[in-house]
Amino acid sequence: MRLFIGIPLADEVVSVLEHLSHRLRATGEDLRWSSPDTWHITLQFLGETSLEKYGCLVPRLGEIRSPRVPVWLSGTGTFERAGVFFAGVNVSSELRQLEKQVVAGTAKCGVVAEDRPYHPHVTLARAKGHDRMRILRALQSRVQAKVEFPPFTATEFLLYEAFPGPGGSRYEVRERFPLGHG
Repeated sequence: MRLFIGIPLADEVVSVLEHLSHRLRATGEDLRWSSPDTWHITLQFLGETSLEKYGCLVPRLGEIRSPRVPVWLSGTGTFERAGVFFAGVNVSSELRQLEKQVVAGTAKCGVVAEDRPYHPHVTLARAKGHDRMRILRALQSRVQAKVEFPPFTATEFLLYEAFPGPGGSRYEVRERFPLGHG
């Protein structure tokens, strides 16, 4: 199983992102746009996971005690080397603390955390090929004004399974973990 842990987006945020994506798709650049049903804020990518490890992860994640997490997206940006166009996520102290608890919980099951800093975002599109940096810069320049996203409060985090495919990945929710205690 290819797994990751994330926060689902509120409907009103998805609506703003859909409007932004629809407007930018008209640019005609060679991009693969992600589907709204795949949008989320990753807490931790787990990768290929055995059934045995899955059996360890679920109870560890269920032990996490966290208040609900205020979330607000802010602006757009690019990871040029990775070929990603994204909506940024402000890192509240509650979001940072939840991410740390998730990483600590999965470590008990042998998951090794990434060594790069946590940079939450919502992936909107991917560019491939040697020209991806130019494509992403051109796309970012078309985001005429700073996009305003409504804030929301995350009431749960999810364990997702990813099913990669030629048109992009499809995600299924495997487990739900409530927030609001702690």
